Amino acid sequence: MILEELKKEISKWLKDYFEDKINKKQYNSLIYEAMSYSLSVGGKRIRPILLMLSYGLYKENYKDVIEMAAAIEMIHTYSLIHDDLPSMDNDDLRRGKPTCHKVYGEGMAILAGDALLNEAANVLVKYAISHGEKALRATDLILEASGSEGMIGGQVVDILSENKKIDLDQLNYIHRNKTGALIKASILAGALVGGASEEELRILANYGEKLGLAFQIKDDILDVIGDTNLLGKNINSDLENHKTTYVTEYGLEKCKIICGDLTSQCIALLDQLNLNTTELKKLTDFLLVREY
Repeated sequence: MILEELKKEISKWLKDYFEDKINKKQYNSLIYEAMSYSLSVGGKRIRPILLMLSYGLYKENYKDVIEMAAAIEMIHTYSLIHDDLPSMDNDDLRRGKPTCHKVYGEGMAILAGDALLNEAANVLVKYAISHGEKALRATDLILEASGSEGMIGGQVVDILSENKKIDLDQLNYIHRNKTGALIKASILAGALVGGASEEELRILANYGEKLGLAFQIKDDILDVIGDTNLLGKNINSDLENHKTTYVTEYGLEKCKIICGDLTSQCIALLDQLNLNTTELKKLTDFLLVREY
């Protein structure tokens, strides 16, 4: 199955990249160990796979964009390291393993997150320099989605919303940015580098927005009924942090229906593309039925 192959390729690239830095045995080697630890303990690799699959709609060799895909995973993992910190969600389990701050200490975990974001930017810029304007535009998309008008902006409002009842508009803002922005950017970046038309990018942007929302609603569902052993993290963390979620707003059963409807809408959007979207559809379906 190509999804598993891509996951292995991305994980191998990341492992080799950081092993090379660790093996130099410099005074700062510990930071690379902490970064690599958080990348290597698992994860679905959804965002980098989305980037490679959307690129694959236009070009045959997925490996042509593996650097960009790996950079996306670095950005995602940095956000998880910081999310897990005592000053934020205060989680001690991530991807089935102790969180970065539990292994390396809070100070080193903060620096590991910072360094992953910076390393991702380095990788993206170097890729853009050697691959031209489309790669530069894709880099801009990814970094914009990671910043204060994207993922970080969503995280800010998430923190400000703790211990409060917030309305649906604010809840949508949080997850459109905290979760959805990087998912959408992954899809658009791959397609952009691959050579998508403006109309195809419009369709894929709509697909990315709906997929990001479905992904978040499914996460909210799993936070209530998921298995810690399968999820690799503690459940009911949103409840313990007194957060408004889609489950608290709509209830569990309606969330399942909404998630299914959004998935159907995603498939319908992919059907509008005169391209081979088989693997993207498989991934879209998997995200609906996943248990982790």
